[in-house]
Amino acid sequence: MMNPERLPVLIANRGEIAIRIARTCKAMGFPIVGVYSEADRFSEHLRYCDSSYFIGGAAPQESYLNVDRVLAAAQSFGVRYVHPGYGFLSERPHFVEACEKLGLVFVGPSAQCMRQMGDKIQARATIDRLKVPRIPGSQGAVGNNSELKRIAQDLGYPILLKASAGGGGKGMRRVDHEADLSSSFEAASREALGAFGDGSLYIEKFILEPHHVEIQVFGDGQGQAIHLGERECSVQRRHQKVLEESPSPILNEFPKTREAMLQDAVRIAQSIEYAGAGTFEFIVDSHGNYYFLEMNTRLQVEHPVTEWVTGVDLVAWQLQLAAGEFILPESPPRRGSSIEVRLYAEDPCTFLPAPGRLGAIQLPAGPFVRIDSAMTQAGEMSSFYDPMIAKISVWAPTRAQAIERLRVALDETQVRPPKRRDETQVGSLRTNLLFLKRLLCNVDVKSGHTTTDLISKYPDLTTPPGSQITCEGAIAISLAQVLGDSQVALSFSHKDSVWSEVARREGVRG
Repeated sequence: MMNPERLPVLIANRGEIAIRIARTCKAMGFPIVGVYSEADRFSEHLRYCDSSYFIGGAAPQESYLNVDRVLAAAQSFGVRYVHPGYGFLSERPHFVEACEKLGLVFVGPSAQCMRQMGDKIQARATIDRLKVPRIPGSQGAVGNNSELKRIAQDLGYPILLKASAGGGGKGMRRVDHEADLSSSFEAASREALGAFGDGSLYIEKFILEPHHVEIQVFGDGQGQAIHLGERECSVQRRHQKVLEESPSPILNEFPKTREAMLQDAVRIAQSIEYAGAGTFEFIVDSHGNYYFLEMNTRLQVEHPVTEWVTGVDLVAWQLQLAAGEFILPESPPRRGSSIEVRLYAEDPCTFLPAPGRLGAIQLPAGPFVRIDSAMTQAGEMSSFYDPMIAKISVWAPTRAQAIERLRVALDETQVRPPKRRDETQVGSLRTNLLFLKRLLCNVDVKSGHTTTDLISKYPDLTTPPGSQITCEGAIAISLAQVLGDSQVALSFSHKDSVWSEVARREGVRG
């Protein structure tokens, strides 16, 4: 029987995050309405919902990004709350406003906060007003070629071109020489326009060997906020995070930097009257200097590591705030160390998605092992959505113990393609499991000196099993991963079949 004090929650998402939100909703007594696309008719996340609603075709624009269809689901079931998860509509202010017009409570920040912090240029203006350190760069979007060259010369190479709207590495280019500036600008602007509908770019100084550190905050929407510690997310491929942990090893070396970053994140959240869970991302250099990067006005993919070290259920806090039941506590103490890796259906050498059918899948278990996944023993990794199979996170009293615990968990993990009736395996399902195992054995990961260029420094991490990588191949891998640029000209041997495939699929000219 429904709890009369708990009105339904619509989860405007799919996959593992929909399951994660549903589990907390169920524990708190909220009835759950799920949505699904044509590709997700038999998706695992629907098992966790009390009701479900079909919202359209497999393509996200026809379903999970279709505001009218999502809101039709909410109206059909008398929903009170809408939780967006992350991705899709989670950072779309027009969706927040559409919910409010229908009398629905959006589980997240206000549309105003999203606009203020979601647009990189507006966010930088807010940061400057509060005198929070940020990476030197243009004051706003760059208007013409002469301005572009002048600012780049003033900053000094290397520089980074970044999309004003959006994130996730889209519309981002590192430029090391003036000769590549114009072509890189055109490519980044074109990519940003296609991804976000806005091709405007700004310029930042590129910090060499940077650490990517983020601060988790939670605000009450009335001008009060707290922090829940930091996460280090420096290990990345193609500007996407691979390994996340808390606490940050680099901040263990600079405790004063940690305290300053935590306080600055809280100050920003308070100044914009932020409501709910949000994350401030910073770059930290080798000397302990830190610079504001951006804010994500939503729950982060890597939030489990924060929940491990604080004991807080962030989704429960979000729902309590939305229901008017939340009283902001003091910042919780952090204990031990947590590390998370993302298991993907992707080529372990190029990091390109490799969707397909899963046959047998065995994920680890244990008292200090957490699995966030929507995959069962058999299922389809759709080409329409993110190819993440699972997030595997662990907790231990120390970082060294957490690494060892995660290594054991990965040894227990198995993913196999389906078999024919004659027991012959079919398909070419590929995962990054071997890459993750190699990563945990890496000397820099073990020591905690992880920077955003780590993968490019160690070509052995992406060497195909049972093969010898050529010098040309290693250089190509390093360049592609450091620059993250599908338009950059790479030159390598025609015998490197892996890179021939990259060239074919990404339009690399060489």
